Amino acid sequence: MKILIVEDEIELSDSIVSYLKSEGNLCEYTLTYDSATDKISLYEYDIIVVDLNLPDGSGIQIIKKLKESVFKGGIIIISARDTLADRILGLNTGADDYLIKPFHLAELNARIKSLTRRVIFKGSNSIIINELEINTEAHEVYIKGKLLDFTKKEFDLLLFLATNKNKVLSKESIAEHLWGDYVDSADSFDFVYAHIKNLRKKLIKKGVGNYLQTVYGVGYKFVEK
Repeated sequence: MKILIVEDEIELSDSIVSYLKSEGNLCEYTLTYDSATDKISLYEYDIIVVDLNLPDGSGIQIIKKLKESVFKGGIIIISARDTLADRILGLNTGADDYLIKPFHLAELNARIKSLTRRVIFKGSNSIIINELEINTEAHEVYIKGKLLDFTKKEFDLLLFLATNKNKVLSKESIAEHLWGDYVDSADSFDFVYAHIKNLRKKLIKKGVGNYLQTVYGVGYKFVEK
Protein backbone atom coordinates (compact mmCIF):
# COMPACT_ATOMS: atom_id res chain seq x y z
CA MET A 1 0.00 0.00 0.00
CA LYS A 2 1.07 3.59 -0.61
CA ILE A 3 0.59 5.62 2.55
CA LEU A 4 1.02 9.32 3.31
CA ILE A 5 1.74 10.32 6.92
CA VAL A 6 0.84 13.92 7.81
CA GLU A 7 2.40 14.48 11.23
CA ASP A 8 4.54 17.38 12.49
CA GLU A 9 6.26 15.43 15.28
CA ILE A 10 9.41 14.34 13.45
CA GLU A 11 10.28 11.51 15.82
CA LEU A 12 6.78 10.06 15.62
CA SER A 13 6.69 10.44 11.82
CA ASP A 14 10.01 8.63 11.49
CA SER A 15 8.82 5.82 13.77
CA ILE A 16 5.56 5.36 11.84
CA VAL A 17 7.26 5.41 8.44
CA SER A 18 9.96 2.97 9.54
CA TYR A 19 7.42 0.54 11.01
CA LEU A 20 5.03 0.65 8.05
CA LYS A 21 7.88 0.21 5.57
CA SER A 22 8.98 -2.89 7.49
CA GLU A 23 5.45 -4.19 6.88
CA GLY A 24 5.95 -3.88 3.12
CA ASN A 25 4.29 -0.51 2.51
CA LEU A 26 5.54 2.44 0.49
CA CYS A 27 5.42 5.42 2.85
CA GLU A 28 5.92 9.13 2.48
CA TYR A 29 5.52 11.77 5.14
CA THR A 30 5.09 15.49 5.45
CA LEU A 31 5.27 17.77 8.47
CA THR A 32 3.04 20.69 7.41
CA TYR A 33 -0.40 21.49 6.06
CA ASP A 34 0.97 23.21 2.95
CA SER A 35 3.25 20.34 1.92
CA ALA A 36 0.45 17.84 2.62
CA THR A 37 -1.97 19.68 0.33
CA ASP A 38 0.74 19.85 -2.34
CA LYS A 39 1.30 16.10 -2.15
CA ILE A 40 -2.37 15.11 -2.27
CA SER A 41 -2.88 17.37 -5.28
CA LEU A 42 0.04 15.83 -7.17
CA TYR A 43 0.11 12.16 -6.12
CA GLU A 44 -2.24 9.29 -5.36
CA TYR A 45 -2.32 7.38 -2.08
CA ASP A 46 -4.20 4.36 -0.77
CA ILE A 47 -4.25 5.50 2.85
CA ILE A 48 -3.65 8.91 4.42
CA VAL A 49 -2.82 9.16 8.14
CA VAL A 50 -3.30 12.73 9.35
CA ASP A 51 -2.82 14.61 12.61
CA LEU A 52 -5.37 17.30 13.41
CA ASN A 53 -2.93 19.87 14.82
CA LEU A 54 -0.39 21.05 12.26
CA PRO A 55 1.83 24.13 12.59
CA ASP A 56 0.30 25.92 9.61
CA GLY A 57 -3.21 24.51 9.37
CA SER A 58 -5.75 21.89 10.38
CA GLY A 59 -5.96 18.21 9.54
CA ILE A 60 -9.72 18.68 9.29
CA GLN A 61 -9.19 21.00 6.32
CA ILE A 62 -7.01 18.37 4.65
CA ILE A 63 -9.80 15.81 5.05
CA LYS A 64 -12.29 18.28 3.57
CA LYS A 65 -10.02 18.80 0.56
CA LEU A 66 -9.72 15.02 0.09
CA LYS A 67 -13.49 14.59 0.20
CA GLU A 68 -13.95 17.39 -2.33
CA SER A 69 -11.55 15.62 -4.68
CA VAL A 70 -11.74 12.17 -6.29
CA PHE A 71 -9.84 10.51 -3.42
CA LYS A 72 -11.20 7.00 -2.90
CA GLY A 73 -8.71 5.71 -0.34
CA GLY A 74 -8.91 5.53 3.43
CA ILE A 75 -8.30 8.27 6.00
CA ILE A 76 -7.13 7.71 9.58
CA ILE A 77 -6.85 10.55 12.10
CA ILE A 78 -4.11 10.36 14.73
CA SER A 79 -4.48 12.99 17.43
CA ALA A 80 -3.97 13.80 21.09
CA ARG A 81 -7.39 15.45 21.04
CA ASP A 82 -9.47 12.80 22.74
CA THR A 83 -12.84 14.44 23.42
CA LEU A 84 -16.01 12.93 22.01
CA ALA A 85 -16.67 16.16 20.12
CA ASP A 86 -13.28 15.93 18.38
CA ARG A 87 -13.84 12.30 17.40
CA ILE A 88 -17.32 13.02 16.07
CA LEU A 89 -16.07 16.04 14.10
CA GLY A 90 -13.27 14.03 12.52
CA LEU A 91 -15.46 11.10 11.54
CA ASN A 92 -18.31 13.30 10.32
CA THR A 93 -15.87 15.29 8.17
CA GLY A 94 -14.94 12.10 6.35
CA ALA A 95 -12.26 10.20 8.27
CA ASP A 96 -12.70 6.42 8.38
CA ASP A 97 -10.98 5.92 11.73
CA TYR A 98 -9.70 7.94 14.70
CA LEU A 99 -6.71 6.82 16.80
CA ILE A 100 -5.84 8.71 19.98
CA LYS A 101 -2.21 9.42 20.88
CA PRO A 102 -0.21 7.82 22.34
CA PHE A 103 -0.78 4.56 20.45
CA HIS A 104 1.14 1.42 19.61
CA LEU A 105 2.47 1.25 16.06
CA ALA A 106 1.15 -2.30 15.80
CA GLU A 107 -2.37 -0.99 16.42
CA LEU A 108 -2.01 1.68 13.74
CA ASN A 109 -0.79 -1.00 11.34
CA ALA A 110 -3.75 -3.25 12.21
CA ARG A 111 -6.18 -0.40 11.61
CA ILE A 112 -4.54 0.38 8.26
CA LYS A 113 -4.89 -3.28 7.23
CA SER A 114 -8.53 -3.35 8.34
CA LEU A 115 -9.28 -0.12 6.48
CA THR A 116 -7.49 -1.37 3.37
CA ARG A 117 -9.59 -4.54 3.33
CA ARG A 118 -12.80 -2.58 3.84
CA VAL A 119 -12.26 0.38 1.51
CA ILE A 120 -9.96 -0.91 -1.23
CA PHE A 121 -10.51 -4.66 -1.30
CA LYS A 122 -14.22 -4.68 -0.36
CA GLY A 123 -13.77 -6.69 2.83
CA SER A 124 -11.53 -9.44 1.45
CA ASN A 125 -7.86 -10.33 1.79
CA SER A 126 -7.74 -11.66 -1.76
CA ILE A 127 -8.39 -10.47 -5.28
CA ILE A 128 -9.50 -13.38 -7.46
CA ILE A 129 -9.61 -12.96 -11.23
CA ASN A 130 -10.25 -16.24 -13.04
CA GLU A 131 -7.18 -18.45 -12.45
CA LEU A 132 -5.27 -15.67 -10.65
CA GLU A 133 -5.44 -15.01 -6.90
CA ILE A 134 -3.62 -12.13 -5.22
CA ASN A 135 -3.44 -12.43 -1.45
CA THR A 136 -3.02 -8.86 -0.21
CA GLU A 137 -2.35 -9.85 3.40
CA ALA A 138 0.37 -12.46 2.75
CA HIS A 139 1.74 -10.66 -0.35
CA GLU A 140 1.44 -13.87 -2.35
CA VAL A 141 0.21 -14.67 -5.85
CA TYR A 142 -1.40 -17.99 -6.75
CA ILE A 143 -2.09 -19.33 -10.23
CA LYS A 144 -4.58 -22.16 -10.31
CA GLY A 145 -3.87 -22.72 -6.63
CA LYS A 146 -0.08 -22.87 -7.02
CA LEU A 147 2.15 -20.26 -5.39
CA LEU A 148 4.16 -18.14 -7.83
CA ASP A 149 7.53 -16.69 -6.89
CA PHE A 150 7.29 -12.91 -7.20
CA THR A 151 9.62 -10.10 -6.18
CA LYS A 152 8.13 -7.36 -4.01
CA LYS A 153 8.07 -4.89 -6.89
CA GLU A 154 6.38 -7.45 -9.17
CA PHE A 155 3.75 -8.07 -6.52
CA ASP A 156 3.18 -4.34 -5.95
CA LEU A 157 2.93 -3.72 -9.69
CA LEU A 158 0.44 -6.54 -10.24
CA LEU A 159 -1.65 -5.43 -7.27
CA PHE A 160 -1.74 -1.82 -8.47
CA LEU A 161 -2.81 -2.85 -11.97
CA ALA A 162 -5.40 -5.37 -10.73
CA THR A 163 -7.01 -2.95 -8.26
CA ASN A 164 -7.36 -0.49 -11.15
CA LYS A 165 -8.78 -3.11 -13.50
CA ASN A 166 -9.84 -1.77 -16.92
CA LYS A 167 -8.38 1.65 -16.10
CA VAL A 168 -5.52 2.98 -18.21
CA LEU A 169 -2.54 3.86 -16.02
CA SER A 170 0.23 6.04 -17.37
CA LYS A 171 3.88 5.09 -16.93
CA GLU A 172 4.24 8.17 -14.75
CA SER A 173 1.42 7.15 -12.39
CA ILE A 174 2.77 3.59 -12.11
CA ALA A 175 6.28 4.82 -11.36
CA GLU A 176 5.04 7.35 -8.82
CA HIS A 177 2.81 4.83 -7.06
CA LEU A 178 5.52 2.18 -6.75
CA TRP A 179 8.59 4.35 -6.19
CA GLY A 180 7.13 7.47 -4.61
CA ASP A 181 9.22 10.64 -4.39
CA TYR A 182 12.26 8.85 -5.83
CA VAL A 183 10.83 9.14 -9.36
CA ASP A 184 11.13 12.94 -9.29
CA SER A 185 14.81 12.55 -10.15
CA ALA A 186 14.24 10.01 -12.94
CA ASP A 187 15.24 11.05 -16.47
CA SER A 188 12.59 8.77 -18.00
CA PHE A 189 10.09 6.07 -17.08
CA ASP A 190 11.48 3.38 -19.36
CA PHE A 191 12.11 1.17 -16.35
CA VAL A 192 8.32 0.78 -16.01
CA TYR A 193 8.22 -0.89 -19.42
CA ALA A 194 10.91 -3.36 -18.30
CA HIS A 195 8.95 -4.26 -15.16
CA ILE A 196 5.71 -4.67 -17.13
CA LYS A 197 7.47 -6.86 -19.69
CA ASN A 198 8.97 -9.12 -17.02
CA LEU A 199 5.69 -9.40 -15.13
CA ARG A 200 3.71 -10.21 -18.27
CA LYS A 201 6.27 -12.82 -19.32
CA LYS A 202 6.21 -14.51 -15.92
CA LEU A 203 2.40 -14.65 -15.82
CA ILE A 204 1.99 -15.98 -19.36
CA LYS A 205 4.69 -18.60 -18.77
CA LYS A 206 2.63 -19.92 -15.85
CA GLY A 207 -0.54 -20.14 -17.93
CA VAL A 208 -2.21 -16.86 -17.00
CA GLY A 209 -4.15 -15.01 -19.68
CA ASN A 210 -2.57 -11.90 -21.15
CA TYR A 211 -4.28 -9.47 -18.80
CA LEU A 212 -1.61 -6.79 -19.03
CA GLN A 213 -2.37 -4.71 -22.09
CA THR A 214 -0.32 -1.89 -23.56
CA VAL A 215 -2.23 1.24 -24.57
CA TYR A 216 0.29 2.70 -26.98
CA GLY A 217 1.26 6.27 -26.31
CA VAL A 218 -0.70 6.30 -23.06
CA GLY A 219 0.24 3.52 -20.65
CA TYR A 220 -0.99 0.12 -19.47
CA LYS A 221 -4.13 -1.50 -18.13
CA PHE A 222 -5.23 -4.77 -16.59
CA VAL A 223 -8.03 -6.23 -18.70
CA GLU A 224 -10.02 -9.24 -17.43
CA LYS A 225 -10.70 -11.65 -20.27
